[in-house]
Amino acid sequence: MTGTPTLARTRDELAAALAAQDLAPVRGNPHRRAVVMTMGALHAGHLSLVEQARTLADQVVVTIFVNPLQFAPTEDLARYPRDLDRDLELLTGPGLLGADDVVFTPDVDVMYPGGDPIVRVTAGAIGDVLEGAERPGHLDGVLTVVLKLLHLTQPDVAIFGEKDAQQLAAVRRMVRDLEVGVQVVGGTLVRDDDGLALSSRNAYLSAEQRAQALALSAALRAGVAASDEGRHAVLNATRAALAPVDEIGYVALVDPDTFTDATTGPALLLLAARVGATRLIDNTALVLGADDGEARS
Repeated sequence: MTGTPTLARTRDELAAALAAQDLAPVRGNPHRRAVVMTMGALHAGHLSLVEQARTLADQVVVTIFVNPLQFAPTEDLARYPRDLDRDLELLTGPGLLGADDVVFTPDVDVMYPGGDPIVRVTAGAIGDVLEGAERPGHLDGVLTVVLKLLHLTQPDVAIFGEKDAQQLAAVRRMVRDLEVGVQVVGGTLVRDDDGLALSSRNAYLSAEQRAQALALSAALRAGVAASDEGRHAVLNATRAALAPVDEIGYVALVDPDTFTDATTGPALLLLAARVGATRLIDNTALVLGADDGEARS
């Protein structure tokens, strides 16, 4: 894939860029168009999603939009890192975007031309727990902008990172429950060499805080190591390994689809913690054994 992707800032520019590409006959990929939605401040985790999209579709659309609906008044909307020139340079690296592709970078007035939308998507029960409980309205804001961007970009497939596991589950349920004609694919969580999950918010960490933040991935490993012993052992081991962080938001074991408490079998171990002023999340999949005292097969 060579050439420079089209940069679209308005709805009209996006529509023109999508209409301009004659992608028939299909070049051997299973889909015509894939979308990867980001808030910019791109890192290797985002780029891995673009690489995955490249293998799934003939045309890739990357959206860059810092969505105010998913930030609470006390959160870091104004502080959130923004560097469009750097993002565009990264996106045109080897194996990423080319001349057939599009980068959509709307501002708030383009996404919400009438101001904050009166009608929004609700995440329902998935939006009331964990991230939803700690950040009320967050997942409603995510789903509202995701649905709008799906309508605007008209993809066959959308790729979302597994690091934001609750967001991914909520998007999948929205697509299924509201009959949205798109396939949702999860992209593997990417970690730095030291085990820290890649996040745009890692840029806020000092060297000392980054060392503290390694407790998150260590806690997940501790939880997985205890998984044969059951739910309580996993939660206890995970919490104990989080001792270096400044504040634990939550540690949870949930069903990967419903986000209700998991007791045995496939589960997601999720955690949120604060290091200094920076809030970080992480997760891993595991297979949960029965608690001591419960019947084991």
